[in-house]
Amino acid sequence: MLLLLPMDGDDTQESELSSILEVAFWATVEIDEGRVVEINFYKDRSQIEGFIDAVIVKNNYEPVMEFIDQQMMILVAHTQRTIDDVVEAYLFRELHDLAL
Repeated sequence: MLLLLPMDGDDTQESELSSILEVAFWATVEIDEGRVVEINFYKDRSQIEGFIDAVIVKNNYEPVMEFIDQQMMILVAHTQRTIDDVVEAYLFRELHDLAL
């Protein structure tokens, strides 16, 4: 499973989820069997290879049509901001589907 997160920086511990319009780095988090396998940061989303399973956004008002057109699942992390918190919420199914 590969998750895509818009982040305000490229520090795994300190960076927080940001708005898509204010993204500084895109983080990919690879999860396998309930564990984080790898976290990578990209300045430009076009550098990301592979199939993204889900995009995690801050709220229901993010511009996500491009992701929907690519048939990616959109999940909303209303209160989670760090990568650790988002991954934990994902694993425990605490993230919400985007309300259109």
